Amino acid sequence: MSRKILLITGASRGLGKSTLLHAARRGIDAVFTYNSNKAQADEVVAEAAALGARAVALQLNVEETASFPAFVRQVKQALAQHWQRENFDYLVNNAGSGANASVAETTEAQFDAMLRQHLKGPFFLTQALLPLIADGGRIVNLSSGLARFSLPGYAAYAAMKGGLEVLTRYLALELGPRGIAVNTVAPGAIATDFGGGLVRDNAQMNAAIAAQTPLGRVGLPDDIGGAISMLLADENGWINAQRIEVSGGIRY
Repeated sequence: MSRKILLITGASRGLGKSTLLHAARRGIDAVFTYNSNKAQADEVVAEAAALGARAVALQLNVEETASFPAFVRQVKQALAQHWQRENFDYLVNNAGSGANASVAETTEAQFDAMLRQHLKGPFFLTQALLPLIADGGRIVNLSSGLARFSLPGYAAYAAMKGGLEVLTRYLALELGPRGIAVNTVAPGAIATDFGGGLVRDNAQMNAAIAAQTPLGRVGLPDDIGGAISMLLADENGWINAQRIEVSGGIRY
């Protein structure tokens, strides 16, 4: 039986890297993207290999939709060269950054960047890759707890994540005839370098979030990577069109 293949965006660090490595432990190979740091991407390739999995890194900026046709050609070449296949099994739309500004202070440039990264990019990248996703496959879109609860300064970011959650349900409906399950994973506050490492490095912020979380701590990348890889498991194929918040039960 051939190995399953995951395509995940933004996996040179953080939640994407954790997801890729959790999938590798499940025997899943990967094509993944990085934005600019090739050295980090090469480290992920090596870590996956140590787990017995093959990973291929491709450069992509998800904001640049005009680059998607060339990227799809690169994916086709990678699949043919490394796996002698024409398709892959799982797509995880993970790449993106945050913007912290009040509604009054958010610039149009910040708003547009959030739109391109978290809604327009995933929409049109998924569209471009649909012919390469195997029937019976899976798509997971990364949202945020901020699409459920509200904290000052994240309106633009959270609005795009809310849109992505709606897109997930439409994808599940339209791809159902192909047996492709589509879900949203919405992380809570995670200790990474996202947002300048605010949750990870600001002790006051970290403690405040932990106090609102029944499990008594902030999230870690492996909490999210494990949850996403779980959704890819064969026995979980009946989970579809769902928003799954992975936040330790945070009460905001």
